[in-house]
Amino acid sequence: MLIKTASQSLTEQLCARFADRIRNRLLAPGARLPSVRLCAEQQGVSVSTVVAAYDQLQAQGLVVARRNRGFFVRDLVPNTPFAPAGRAQVAIKNIVNAPIDAAALIRGMFEPVSHKPQPGMGVFPSDWLETAFMPTAIRKVTSASALRDVSLHYGEPKGDMSLRRALSQKLGTFNLHADPGQIITTVGATHALDIISRTVLRAGDCVMVEEPGWAVEFARLDALGMRILPVPRRADGPDLAVMAQYCQLHSPKLFVSVSVFHNPTGYCLTPGSAHRVLQLASQHNFYIAEDDTYSHLAPDHATRLSVLDGLQRTIYVSGFSKILAPGWRVGFMAAPPDLVERLLNTKLLGTLTTPALLERALAWCIDQGQLRRHAERIRTRLDQARARSVKLALAHGCTFAAEPAGLFGWVETGVDTDALAQRMLDEDYLMAPGALFHAVRKPSTLMRINFATTQDAAFWRVFARLRDGMR
Repeated sequence: MLIKTASQSLTEQLCARFADRIRNRLLAPGARLPSVRLCAEQQGVSVSTVVAAYDQLQAQGLVVARRNRGFFVRDLVPNTPFAPAGRAQVAIKNIVNAPIDAAALIRGMFEPVSHKPQPGMGVFPSDWLETAFMPTAIRKVTSASALRDVSLHYGEPKGDMSLRRALSQKLGTFNLHADPGQIITTVGATHALDIISRTVLRAGDCVMVEEPGWAVEFARLDALGMRILPVPRRADGPDLAVMAQYCQLHSPKLFVSVSVFHNPTGYCLTPGSAHRVLQLASQHNFYIAEDDTYSHLAPDHATRLSVLDGLQRTIYVSGFSKILAPGWRVGFMAAPPDLVERLLNTKLLGTLTTPALLERALAWCIDQGQLRRHAERIRTRLDQARARSVKLALAHGCTFAAEPAGLFGWVETGVDTDALAQRMLDEDYLMAPGALFHAVRKPSTLMRINFATTQDAAFWRVFARLRDGMR
C-alpha cells in the first residue's frame, strides 16, 4: 500500500513503482497497464492520482496512451522478428521472438524485490548452500607456490586438468564415459550452452527447444539471431511427431533438451523417447545440447541422452552454481571428440581460459567426497520442502500440471498469471508466470514455483487472496 510522505507524493511513488518494473522488464513491452479505476482500487489511491502517475510515465517515454484502450508499455528496445518459413502444419508461426522479459528472472537473483522467500527464483536459498568445506578447499589450493602458479599464467585452455580428471570420474558414476580431453570448463552452464550455439550455429539457423522451457535459453538464442522451433515437452520426453516434422521441413542444426528434472515441469525423459530422439538426430544430422544443470538432484540411473548416445551427437552440459557455489561460476561440457577443438576455439575467442584457482578448489571438493555428501544433504532437505510446499499449494486451491519432482513445481492457478504476478509484486513477491516459459509470450494460468522458497504459509495466503480477487 502506498503511503504519502513528506519527500514523495502518492503520484510520484506510483509512477516510480511502474517505471522500475518497466525498466527491469517485469512489465513487458506491449503490456497493458491496469485501467485507471482498477489501479486506483488495487493501490488504495484516488483515480486522479493514477491519472497523474500515468501522465508522468507517458512524459518519461515509458508508456503510450491509445485512445479508448488505455496505457501500454513502450518497447524500449525494438526487436524485429524473423518471418516464418515453410509450410509446416505444426505451429510454425511460433518461430519468432523469445520472451523479452526473461532477464527479470536473472535480475531477481541479484536485486531481490524484498527479503521474503521468492517463489519465482530458479536457485536454492543461500543458507541451503552454506558449507564448512568450501573455505578449506580454497586454503588447500592457495599455498604460496600454488597461488603463484595459477595467478601468473593463463592456465590450460580446456580448463584445469585436476578438475577435468575429477569430472571424468564423476560422469563415469552414471555411465557417461568422457576422457578428460573431451571436457571443457566454462563460466557456468549457460556459458557452455552459449559456446555450443556459437560453434554449431549461424544466424538464421533453426534450433529446436523444448516448450515450456527455460526462459533464458529462448531469450539467448533469439539474441543470437536463431530461429526457434518450439517442441512441446511431455511427461516422457519431447513431442516426437513435431520434431519429425521440423526435421523434414526446416533442417534444424541443434536440439536443446533437459532430460532430467526438466525446467519448469520436473519431467524426466524415458528410455523409449530418448532412443527415438537419437534416431532423429542421426537421420537428420543435428546435434543435441543436453542441459543437466540439476544432475546433482537426480538419481544416477536417470535416463540421459548423452549416456545412451556415448557422446556422438550429444554435448553434455552441467555446472555447480545451483548446488554448491554460485559465485564460483564453474560449468563444463563433455563433447564428441571431433567437435572438441571447434568448441575450444569458441571458448578461447570469448574468455581465453577459466579461473584455475576455483577449478582446483572444486576438484578437491569432488575428490574428497565433500560435494557428494553435500548434494545428499540438499536432496534430503528438498524432499522435505517439496512435501510441505505441495501440501500448502493444494490447501490453497491449486493443482499441479505435472507430478511434483526436483526443484520446481508447475502449478495451475486458474487465473492469468501475468496479471497475478504484477499484483504479487505489490506484496513484494516475484513470481515466474507461465508465459515466460514459452517461445512466444501468450496468456497462461500456470506458474513455476521453487519448492525451496514456497514453504511459507504467509506467501500462500497472499497468493490465494489476490487470486480470488481476480476471480
